Amino acid sequence: MNDAQTPKPMAPFAPGGPAGIDAAVCSRLLGVCMRHGGDYADLYFEYRRNGGFVYDDGILKSASRSVSLGLGVRVQKGDATGYAYTQELTDEAMTRACETAARIADEGGHDEAIELASRELPHRYDLDALSLQAPSDDKKKLLERASKAAHAHDPLIVRAEASFAEGVREVLMATSDGHMCFDVQPMIRFGVRAVAEKDGKQQAGSSGGGGRMTLGYFEDKSPEWHAEEAAKRAIAMLDAEEAPAGEFPVVLAPGDSGILLHEAVGHGLEADFNRKGTSRYSGQIGEMVASELCTVVDDATLLQSRGSINVDDEGNEPGRTVLIENGKLVGYMHDRMSARHYGIDSTGNGRRESYASNAMPRMTNTILLGGESEPEEILKSVKKGIYAARFGGGQVDISNGDFVFSLTEGYLIEDGKLTTPLKGVNLIGNGPDVLNRVSMLGNDVEISDGIWTCGKDGQSVPVGVGCPTVKIDAITVGGTKL
Repeated sequence: MNDAQTPKPMAPFAPGGPAGIDAAVCSRLLGVCMRHGGDYADLYFEYRRNGGFVYDDGILKSASRSVSLGLGVRVQKGDATGYAYTQELTDEAMTRACETAARIADEGGHDEAIELASRELPHRYDLDALSLQAPSDDKKKLLERASKAAHAHDPLIVRAEASFAEGVREVLMATSDGHMCFDVQPMIRFGVRAVAEKDGKQQAGSSGGGGRMTLGYFEDKSPEWHAEEAAKRAIAMLDAEEAPAGEFPVVLAPGDSGILLHEAVGHGLEADFNRKGTSRYSGQIGEMVASELCTVVDDATLLQSRGSINVDDEGNEPGRTVLIENGKLVGYMHDRMSARHYGIDSTGNGRRESYASNAMPRMTNTILLGGESEPEEILKSVKKGIYAARFGGGQVDISNGDFVFSLTEGYLIEDGKLTTPLKGVNLIGNGPDVLNRVSMLGNDVEISDGIWTCGKDGQSVPVGVGCPTVKIDAITVGGTKL
């Protein structure tokens, strides 16, 4: 962390940069946005740099760099939104984008410059150096180390792939209600995939992590650590048996299992779905929607976590929003429009994929808080059930919470112990029903290690998930073994 109290804009947004974007320019452009009588307008400048490397069994298969730059302009009038964007930061192009977005309104307005004041932001991921500034050879060596370690772990490993993605996003926002802020948002993600083979059968295992941090991430979790985890998982699944079918108690592993909560419950708590009445949770504020053990929060304040942000993409500071408290629904995640509809302040959950996208309510780090049970105690309470160690893909119906999730790593629980590894495990259920069936929560809550990306309405944003060891009394398991 550095000691600076106020982040300073970098090119291309600072005065004297290639585009010379400053408060005076923003003030004039916002005046153009409001000239037709809009209720609100904002400017979203974004400069993004990304890099990536893929290493496959001794060969650097790809190395990439990309840069994008643009301005998104939004004007709101009532429940209607006008949106336009441009990749050219010339005065003519920016003015044209503002005029286009402003046509959502057709009443008399004003064309006066809007006075702006800088908004100071928290420091949740200030870094001394960005990974993009490190030599490419340093990152290539990380991938080589991972590949070698995976093969060295066991002769059964026949293939190892490693990847590293990095980027930084600089955003400048100015709003018609007089706020202006700047943020630098770094990100790295590392991953290893190992393939094991025995008797003609192959199984894959993976491990990865990252967040809003530097290459110092690897001081705690080295490439070798991730490679060995991936290799262990691949080898364990070689002896996996077909999953049983039926209704069983399910124990969720801490950490990444929070993706089940994110998909099956979290999306239903985003306020746009509730404003439109299309969520299972619509109109249920104050009602019991989960076991009394369950408290769910969306927390953007976690230091250097993948889903953390200093400011949302509407210029609002997000915090820690309690969604479900001791089983009772107490709130939703709001952007500006939904907050206005409900007559409350935004929770700072307005997010967008890029300058070309409109903001909407999105999660940051969504977490089921821990309980008082020891993880071993939870396992011992299960006579026969399923242990969900790692999740793959899934599908969720927001309107009713029904879901289907597949496991990439799962085990049979017999007499309180993990026994046979399982393949072909699908968990079928309903998000709200599952939360009502939570009977034990571990004291070992973990946050995912920087791998998840959330999609919604064609937009993707980085997120974090988290949970403790969780016992769910019954979930339908779609397997092939009766």
